Amino acid sequence: MGNNAVFLIAALAFISVAGLGWVVAGGDAGKSNSIRLRSLNARDRMKRGKRKISALDQASNRRKQIQETLKDLDQHQKAHRKRTLTLKSRIRQAGFSFSPTAFNITTLAIGLIVLAGLFLSGQSLLISMAFAFGAGFGLPRWFLGFVRKRRMKKFSQEFANSIDVIVRGVKSGLPLNECLRIIAREAPAPVGPEFKLLIEGMAVGVDLGRGLEKMYERMPLSELNFFAIVLTIQQKTGGNLAEALSNLSTVLRARKMMREKIGALSSEAKASSGIIGSLPPLVMTIVYLTTPAYMGLMFTEDLGRLMLAGAGIWMGLGIFVMSRMIAFDF
Repeated sequence: MGNNAVFLIAALAFISVAGLGWVVAGGDAGKSNSIRLRSLNARDRMKRGKRKISALDQASNRRKQIQETLKDLDQHQKAHRKRTLTLKSRIRQAGFSFSPTAFNITTLAIGLIVLAGLFLSGQSLLISMAFAFGAGFGLPRWFLGFVRKRRMKKFSQEFANSIDVIVRGVKSGLPLNECLRIIAREAPAPVGPEFKLLIEGMAVGVDLGRGLEKMYERMPLSELNFFAIVLTIQQKTGGNLAEALSNLSTVLRARKMMREKIGALSSEAKASSGIIGSLPPLVMTIVYLTTPAYMGLMFTEDLGRLMLAGAGIWMGLGIFVMSRMIAFDF
């Protein structure tokens, strides 16, 4: 009986010690597990924070690159505007290949021919020189500006379709250079020849940015400027080229619709200015044909010539003011 009691007490003591050790070990394990979970959560929060910081850094770096690119393009465009004011650049923008020297010689020859013809027909030297100056200096430059504007208008009307060709080609997996070759081969003039010059320049080592700058010098249009900005930014910062060009095509078509709407709304003012500007010369011609002796005094007398010169100056100023009033730049 005494031995059994000793064994029972020893067993109970062993069970108590084992239970206490298990409780202590289990508590330590729980604490270690909780500590491990807290450390893992802290690491996850740190990783998420680093990812957010890296994303913000990438976005800020991209914005900086875009701002630097736009600043460089703005500086290039200011230099291009200065170069597009020269006679050589206007001749190239009109699509001609002759030199400014040949143009000046031609205008001088036209002026001398008109001067000699009027002076030999009996007109005074002052009137002959005035008409010669207008025919030799003003008329060729007006013709050059007319051809230049007509060519730029054709380019602007067809350019949006060319951008759509690039969008469809990029979406189908074609590289950008191949899309440009398709435009150079299939687009009508003047879009096709301009892109052909761009492709030829790239074939001899000119990069796309420099080629677009030269293309903008030959065709200084805001639509082409937008196109060059999109391609330049996409090359430096990346992005979806097809989506960017698709948005650009939508903008260009909206600008075209706005231009046509403005032209329709201003057609009445243009017609009125044309009628008002043509009435004085028309009336003078009719009076001269019906009564030549009455109107002939305006060409033979000094006072009449002075009145004609003053009337011509005032008519020119009026036409210039009306043309500026109906000229919408946007």
